[in-house]
Amino acid sequence: MSGDPALSALLHNHQMLTALQQQFRSAAPSYIADSCQVTGLRGGTLNIAAANGTVAAKLRQLAPEIAEKLRYRGCEVNGIRVRVQVTYAVPKPKPFPRILSQNAREQLHELSEHLPDSPLKKALEKFSQNS
Repeated sequence: MSGDPALSALLHNHQMLTALQQQFRSAAPSYIADSCQVTGLRGGTLNIAAANGTVAAKLRQLAPEIAEKLRYRGCEVNGIRVRVQVTYAVPKPKPFPRILSQNAREQLHELSEHLPDSPLKKALEKFSQNS
């Protein structure tokens, strides 16, 4: 890719945006950084796409502080411009399986044995067997 001038410029731009995104993620609070994407840097202004208006409003409040942190880290950022980009999809956290310990399963089973026949008893029995 480095042999073709057009591809070389594209690769350089991608690397710069990736580095800026990493710097932004380290400077901004995680609840903001997870919902934003750096889209460019022009004339010292860092352009950021926010997932929604609420995130954009909070980011505008924190922009001077974040810009100062970025300058401290060596980025040539004088200001931050925020735009709402609704099409930017916020990555959904991966669900993690909830597994009961052997002791918890035994306790649920024991509790279900002391209950009269009811939907709760059936649910506890099923839960203690499947987990």
